Amino acid sequence: MANYTTQVNTIHKKFTSALKKAKTRQTINKAYSAHRKDHERLLKSHLAEEMRQIKKAKAKLD
Repeated sequence: MANYTTQVNTIHKKFTSALKKAKTRQTINKAYSAHRKDHERLLKSHLAEEMRQIKKAKAKLD
């Protein structure tokens, strides 16, 4: 997995760019919706990876 912070920055750059280009409220809402989905997807995978690391560390202790 790539660096979490780098991925968040990429998501924010894409969102900021979309906001600057937006001409209507609907476009802004779509940009936010896509931004939110990207964040949720990234967070879910990030937390899953951390949980795998925790389980691996616990297994070493047993």
